[in-house]
Amino acid sequence: MTEKSFISIEAIARRYPAAGGGRTTIFEDLWLPIRRGEFVCMIGHSGCGKTTVLNILAGLEAPSEGVVIVDGTAIEGPSLDRAVIFQSHALLPWRSVLGNVAFAVKSRWPEKDRAWIEAQARRFIELVGLAGSECKRPAELSGGMKQRVGIARALSIEPKILLMDEPFSALDALTRGTLQDEARRICQEAGQTTFMITHDVDEAMYLADRIVLMTNGPGARVAEIVENPLPRERSRTDLHRHPSYYPLRNHLIDFLVTRSRTFRDAPPAGYDPRHPPLVRPGATPGLVAGAQPAPAPAGLARAQGA
Repeated sequence: MTEKSFISIEAIARRYPAAGGGRTTIFEDLWLPIRRGEFVCMIGHSGCGKTTVLNILAGLEAPSEGVVIVDGTAIEGPSLDRAVIFQSHALLPWRSVLGNVAFAVKSRWPEKDRAWIEAQARRFIELVGLAGSECKRPAELSGGMKQRVGIARALSIEPKILLMDEPFSALDALTRGTLQDEARRICQEAGQTTFMITHDVDEAMYLADRIVLMTNGPGARVAEIVENPLPRERSRTDLHRHPSYYPLRNHLIDFLVTRSRTFRDAPPAGYDPRHPPLVRPGATPGLVAGAQPAPAPAGLARAQGA
């Protein structure tokens, strides 16, 4: 684990028995360092193992090979130091908003009295904008409100790591944007270390400090780690005006459309899975110091006479 790594994913693989014998490798030799307080998004096509990586970080699955180290300790199972926000809100339907959040708080601090537990729950319910809805049950809430409860529940236990499994994917565009704004604000204010998987390029650009690009599976790997060149204090309304916005977006889309299919079988010269290339599209000269350049699309290479 490097000195600056709060989370260190080291050489993990996940393999499953295949029909007719043998084994299917979803991903292998996956290395990824995550700094304390960093917001990391992982993007890749279905089948590359994004959710499996998240489940391993949560301690819900064990890697077939390798290890994940958090704050100097290897993950050996679930822990209340790591909270998960799922695609579905996963609320207890018989409990109120307050009851759902308080349930998590009590699990984290069983020695605390009821007044302290309710005060902690109410603090995070207010943080996600649901003050006044404490007595409502999930059936009385909109989809966006349910996800707010899920966020409040996860944050209320004050986890070291927040794991987000496409939590906004089922929401309408307006609600999704509002919750992205809130999640970004809350995580930044709390200095929360966050790992999120998504299929949404714009979501990753808006939320993440770094974006991890996975090749297609099976046998997926981390192709490169993209350092987000956009200002950390960013506004949704002005984001597209930043000179690095379109170079970053084009780079991510080019990878998903073209290079994610070819990188696994034909990685560029010098590729080392222990140290995936660090890329910073739109920056001058375009890469983080010491990073390897990403290969240009074939059409662009031909146009430049390569």
